[in-house]
Amino acid sequence: MKTVVRNNSNVSLYLLPDDMEVVIGTENMTLGNPPQYLVLDCNTSNCTLVENVTDPGDWKGGNYLYVDGTWTANPAWIIPTSPA
Repeated sequence: MKTVVRNNSNVSLYLLPDDMEVVIGTENMTLGNPPQYLVLDCNTSNCTLVENVTDPGDWKGGNYLYVDGTWTANPAWIIPTSPA
């Protein structure tokens, strides 16, 4: 597995399979080959790709921090709710 981490907070934004191509460029990030997804708010100045990570099992976008090979719960994460 691999994760894309926000540089200033260590928040894991994406958890992706090893075979998913990830290209973090100066203006955006693409996922897939050929590109299937364009992520406009991730680029080389604010995100880092970390490879060879282990899936924590209950990963959801934003609910984990990834620092030096260790997953920890994100204390700022709020469980999403459905609109009323």
